Formats: sequence, structure tokens, C-alpha cells
Amino acid sequence: MPELRKDPVSGRWVIIATERAMRPADFESEPQPIKGGFCPFCEGNEDKTPSEIMAYRERGTQPNSKGWRVRVVPNKFPALRIEGNLNKKGEGIYDLMNGIGAHEIIIDSPNHIISLTELDNGHVEEIIWAYRDRLVDLKKDKRFIYGLLFKNVGAVAGATLEHSHSQLIVTPIVPITVMHEMNGCEEFYKYRGRCLFCDMVQQELATGSRIVLEDDIFVAFTPYASRFPFEIWVMPKVHSSHFENLQKLEIEELAQVLRKILLKLEKALEFPPYNYIVHTTPFTYREIEYYHWHIEIIPRLTRVAGFEWGSGFYINPVTPESAAEHLRDTSVDMNDRVGRK
Repeated sequence: MPELRKDPVSGRWVIIATERAMRPADFESEPQPIKGGFCPFCEGNEDKTPSEIMAYRERGTQPNSKGWRVRVVPNKFPALRIEGNLNKKGEGIYDLMNGIGAHEIIIDSPNHIISLTELDNGHVEEIIWAYRDRLVDLKKDKRFIYGLLFKNVGAVAGATLEHSHSQLIVTPIVPITVMHEMNGCEEFYKYRGRCLFCDMVQQELATGSRIVLEDDIFVAFTPYASRFPFEIWVMPKVHSSHFENLQKLEIEELAQVLRKILLKLEKALEFPPYNYIVHTTPFTYREIEYYHWHIEIIPRLTRVAGFEWGSGFYINPVTPESAAEHLRDTSVDMNDRVGRK
């Protein structure tokens, strides 16, 4: 059973998950290129993964068989276990609990693709629906507080399989990064009476220099204090605190925006490794006025080293304004990579 242990100095929780040490790449000093060969995520290999939790399938096909378009399975090496009780306790000054939660894999396609840009907009919509549906379902479990959706692309970004997929880890506590964001936004709201992210959207739209793209519902921009070169945030223009409250039109628009941004990154930066992370409000909150869900896209072009770890500062060699300009000027055909094998 994994454990959650709390650092009493920083308030950060750490997952001690010894079972994940069975993964072959866990203790390599350098990320290794992802090799080809057998892929458990490809269609026809459904028996090589844990039994599916959910799938969008062709009518008449059976679970754990061919015929799916998007498939969700438990992680074979989970960071947290879904069975059991939290059993919170203390050991002197230290706090710990059982590592209870959920760890799921959302497999983007039955075909062996390495980027969701190889899919059409309709298929990307289904991936986003899968994100939403899994959050809505797991939110019903009163043990769970927060759902973190993320995608790792490339070995440097933490991917151990190249077949395009995302992960969902649901935790019994709010991650400290999200809590810091929420606390900062709440303080701003108490002082100004407005959502900080809503103000950010309005200022970025008015300034324009950091905008990468926008449509009627979403805006994508390089944040003013970007930590990493070509970091991009995507957020709805109208206030919304919970990602899982997305509606059909919003999902259709988000699929197009996300896919277009990733096409721009791939073309401008020659297929960089990257992560994207969905930041949303914890399950235990109703719709709140001071926090705004968003997606952070982080190309892995630089490494975090001793200064960054020791200080909390980041050194970014590319201004967000020049990064945004370069991406705006990168034209892409939305059919560029559809169907690429």
C-alpha cells in the first residue's frame, strides 16, 4: 500500500509508492529514448492492460476487445490505490495516511500514434469527454478531493510509452501547487472583488503581445512571468472554476484550440517533449468566484537545476512576448498530421 507523508516544513505531501520501483525506467539517471516494439496500448493488445474502466466504442463491441476509439484503464503501476481507507494518523510531529486514490490511463487512440495532433478534431473531443466523464464519476467518491489530469509526451517529459495517452491521478488532498494558486486568487478576490484569472484574460486580450490564439470561448497566451520557454496557458474567457462542468460546445472549441496549439508547438520547435496539466478546483468546492480552471502547456526545452530547486526561481531565456510572436507567426494546416502512421 502506498503512503502519503506530509513535510511539516513546507506542507507538501509526498507519495511513497515502492511498488512503482518495479517499472524498468524508474532509476535511470538520464531519460532514455522511447523504443519501438510491442505496445500494450495498441488495438488487439487489450488483454495486456488491466481491465478497462470506460471506453467509447463502436456499437456491438465488447469491453476489453477491439472496436474502441478512446479507452480508460487503471495504471499498471499506480501511484495511489483505490481500495481501502485513508487511516490518517500521526507519528510524533509527522502526519501520514494510506495512499488511497485513483490512477488511470486515458489511451487516445487504438492506432499507434505519438501525438494527439495526428487525430481529427472530433476524436480529440472524445478524449476531452473522457477527461470530463472520469472526473465526474470519481468526484462521487467522498474519499477523493482532487483530480489531476496531465499528459507526458517524450522521454524527457516523463513518458515511458510513446503511444499517445494521458493520466488522471485523484488524491485525498489538494496538491500544494493548486492550493498556493487558490490561496493567491482568494486573497486577490478579497481585496479586489474580482477573479484574478478573469482580470488576467482581459489584460492579455487588451495587450495582445502574449496572445498565441483565441476564439469565442478560449484564449491561449504565454504567461507574463513564464517559468519555461514557450510555456502556454489556455483558459476560458468566461469564468468557470471546474473543468468537469464543461459543456458540449465548450468541448468542441477546446479540442480545436488544444490541437492547434500543439500543432504550432510541434512545427515551431520541431516536436519538443512537453507536458500539459489541467488545473481545476477541488471536488469539495462548489462553483467558486475566485478560481478559474486552466491548462498549462510546458515544452521541456530547459532543465531545472540546483539554483531553481534551491531558490524557487526559474531562469527563462526566452521572453514570453517573443515566444508568443513566434507561435502566432507559425501557420499550421489543421489537416497537417491527421492519419499519420
